Amino acid sequence: MNKKEMLVAAIKNGTVIDHIPSDKTYQVAQLLDLHNQETPVTIGYNYLSKKLGKKGIIKVEDKFFTDEEISRLSVVAPNIVLNIIRDFEVVEKKQVITPDEIHGIVRCNNPKCITNNEPMSTYFHVTNGILTCHYCEKEQDINKVELC
Repeated sequence: MNKKEMLVAAIKNGTVIDHIPSDKTYQVAQLLDLHNQETPVTIGYNYLSKKLGKKGIIKVEDKFFTDEEISRLSVVAPNIVLNIIRDFEVVEKKQVITPDEIHGIVRCNNPKCITNNEPMSTYFHVTNGILTCHYCEKEQDINKVELC
């Protein structure tokens, strides 16, 4: 993209999260706890995208996410790309990788599961896009989950 066409101001150092499905933009911000971020955060959505039709984008200045933080995003937006920016240039691109286990992010859809009735964190095993609750063994599609 020509820099003259940029819709959002460039950042000197930080992370740009791109190719977020528009309807998932705020869930990504929530999962990354961006409302508690001390540095500037730019959140945009409904930008035109050749791949998605419409997309969201989040720019976080002076913040570089851990692999664990990035893997959390696979629950809501498995195809996003993180661009690592240093001195206004992209120095690295990272793809989101879905982990084998997910802890404390997704609610179990079994109302009788212990995680819905006791103060304890959820724990799922992930296989081919299916989450299986560690406690009650209920399965759910990763694309149809509800966040905790």
